[in-house]
Amino acid sequence: MQEPKTVTAAGGQPAANVAPVPGAEILNVKHVSRGFNKAQGELLVLDDANLTLREGEIVGLLGRSGSGKSTLLRIISGLIEPTSGEVEYLGRPLKGPAEGVAMVFQTFALFPWLTVLQNVEAGLEARGVAARERRERALAAIDLIGLDGFENAYPRELSGGMRQRVGFARALVVDPTLLLMDEPFSALDVLTAETLRTDLLDLWTQGRLPIRSVLIVTHNIEEAVFMCDRILVLSSNPGRVLAEIRVPFRHPRNRLDPAFRRLVDDIYAKMTARQTGGWGKKELELGSWLPQVSTNLMAGLIETLAMPPY
Repeated sequence: MQEPKTVTAAGGQPAANVAPVPGAEILNVKHVSRGFNKAQGELLVLDDANLTLREGEIVGLLGRSGSGKSTLLRIISGLIEPTSGEVEYLGRPLKGPAEGVAMVFQTFALFPWLTVLQNVEAGLEARGVAARERRERALAAIDLIGLDGFENAYPRELSGGMRQRVGFARALVVDPTLLLMDEPFSALDVLTAETLRTDLLDLWTQGRLPIRSVLIVTHNIEEAVFMCDRILVLSSNPGRVLAEIRVPFRHPRNRLDPAFRRLVDDIYAKMTARQTGGWGKKELELGSWLPQVSTNLMAGLIETLAMPPY
């Protein structure tokens, strides 16, 4: 396997406000592959994926749809097993659901018949935590995430942003070591998502969250640069880590900063460039199979090439 490339800020020059060095290793994914049985045979979703998470850092998994990001997240959480390879969590091989790992989902995943308080308490109740302690911890998490006063509301009475805050509170109430987030802002409108991102980062930088490391799945390049200390770029069909991009900016980050924009543009250019040897892909050569496309797309390409400046 080709080693993932490490990329710094655009132009190769690290920024002056370099992010702090992360601490002890939390998670280590070694040569993980995962396939699923289909009628046509085995579909390989992940192939030889490797990554490491350390204490005190937010790491992003960035890739297109079908790159196996969510599958890798579920392997890390212990919900599904890899076909090959292994996952080490806190220095030990992971067998089954991981203790101290919580997940925030894209689709809220709340119990509609339970109140906000009862939804947040659900994980603690499943762990057998006593009712009084359960109530105290749930109320503290609700207050921390900005939902004080909505303890007795039902999910149907909340906006999308408030429902996702309930999801965050439910994850944080168990005091997780590692927080996994599967595109947690993609179902929200732009302003709500921005507010929730900023609030979460404020809590993280102020040290008010119990978590020691965060892994977020996203396909939004700007979101990854805004939130993460490192970004791991995944290939598609099958997914593997092709590049590691270090984001050298301290929080809070300014989206309008020229260095920020250059890094976003640099990642975008790399992810959308024709795969001609970059990031471990083979060059096209005589006899290479091209992807199947519709005649409409081919006609559009011909029309584009027939127009200026081509």
